[in-house]
Amino acid sequence: MSGSGGAPAASASSAPPAQEEGMTWWYRWLCRLSGVLGAVSCAISGLFNCITIHPLNIAAGVWMIMNAFILLLCEAPFCCQFIEFANTVAEKVDQLRSWQKAVFYCGMAVIPIVISLTLTTLLGNAIAFATGVLYGLSALGKKGDAISYARIQQQRQQADEEKLAETLEG
Repeated sequence: MSGSGGAPAASASSAPPAQEEGMTWWYRWLCRLSGVLGAVSCAISGLFNCITIHPLNIAAGVWMIMNAFILLLCEAPFCCQFIEFANTVAEKVDQLRSWQKAVFYCGMAVIPIVISLTLTTLLGNAIAFATGVLYGLSALGKKGDAISYARIQQQRQQADEEKLAETLEG
């Protein structure tokens, strides 16, 4: 009993990560899983992209491998236990808002495509880009239900009618 009561008190005293404000637990795990899968696809495609003599393909491949490392570092720091600052970076990234993560991940995924537009770069960065899209969708927030929306509209209409009545009386 005290173990379950102590955990919320400890988490309430520290600053909650910005991404947890509007995300459910399963959506947060979906974003993390897509980030890890995006890192794996970027790494594999980046290696295949580097096996060429064309310098732009090599540059895009190196960028994709760097994207894979950054995605793993941000989304799954336990995969980077050999790096001392992995947990610190993951904590800093967790404090970013969802739209900031979305812009960062989508931007990272677009750069190799701009450098070298090939099928390998498109397919390799698709899941990393999808991770950014998932974070962007979470930044938009939950869709409200019709009953709540109708109640808000009714309250606004009543307030407008009261203001109109006050101006006519006064």
